[in-house]
Amino acid sequence: MKTALLLSSIAAVSAFAPSTTHTCRTPSVSATKADLEAIAEKANPLVKFYDPLNLAEQDFYGFGNEATIGWLRHSEIKHGRIAMFAFVGYIVQSNFVFPWPQTLAGAAHPSADLLPEEQWDAVPLGAKWQIFAVISMLELWDECGGGGALPHYTKGRKPGQFPTFQLFRENVHFVLDLYDPLGFNKNMSDETKERRLISELNNGRLAQLGIFGFLCADKIPGSVPLLNDIASPYSGDPMIPFEGQFSLPSAFPPRSELAQGTMWESIVCNLVSPSLSVNVRIGSVPVFAVLPYPDAVYRCSSTRSCSMNCQH
Repeated sequence: MKTALLLSSIAAVSAFAPSTTHTCRTPSVSATKADLEAIAEKANPLVKFYDPLNLAEQDFYGFGNEATIGWLRHSEIKHGRIAMFAFVGYIVQSNFVFPWPQTLAGAAHPSADLLPEEQWDAVPLGAKWQIFAVISMLELWDECGGGGALPHYTKGRKPGQFPTFQLFRENVHFVLDLYDPLGFNKNMSDETKERRLISELNNGRLAQLGIFGFLCADKIPGSVPLLNDIASPYSGDPMIPFEGQFSLPSAFPPRSELAQGTMWESIVCNLVSPSLSVNVRIGSVPVFAVLPYPDAVYRCSSTRSCSMNCQH
């Protein structure tokens, strides 16, 4: 059945990319609530404009209403694209895995017999950090408008438009753009662009429901009746990507190693707060730390002088 779902979802793949890509800073495009209502009418004539939280009338961080709408539209399109990748990826991973080794040591990719969530859990920690590093770089490139090639999406950029890598190509090394890397769509008409944008919105919204449907069906048996026949119980937590591999408290030694009389001196502030901001001075060097211990233990080498000012 998952293979059949894959075939039915291929049509959504064409909607992954932004509707257009430019390298100039202009024109500036602003959006209002009236624009959202017009888009909603085209996207779903039955539901039309639906905003129970009145987000379209908000002013986030004092940026203004138009900037807030630009932020919301860009965020929805971005999340929709990621959800489409995730939805299709979930189905593909349930049936196929890459035949080549996953690591330089020759380890194979996690078996297709595992749930996609279990496959992710089986990915080495270093590989996960590589994935998050690439995502972070793409986010930074988006936020800076491709090195200034585009305005910020709260200041006039077309919602969903990802910057070209032209500046990166010219100064670092060659890399293809994410959208239309071979330039096949550069002569696309405005009518076609608008139609594809509406399709992308609808596909993205449906994909967000779809991928969370898969996750809920595996995590909470019976929560999605339509998926009962293909769902398998998952004991982990899909919302903790580094579960069992990394967490902030794990970066600190156990309490037993912080006892006085060992190689570490302990400074204890008996406070109730689960985390504590502490201004620490080791010698003449000020250090700032956020401690994960309920009693706010900070450790320092017994060979150095330490002082601490505990603050709520």
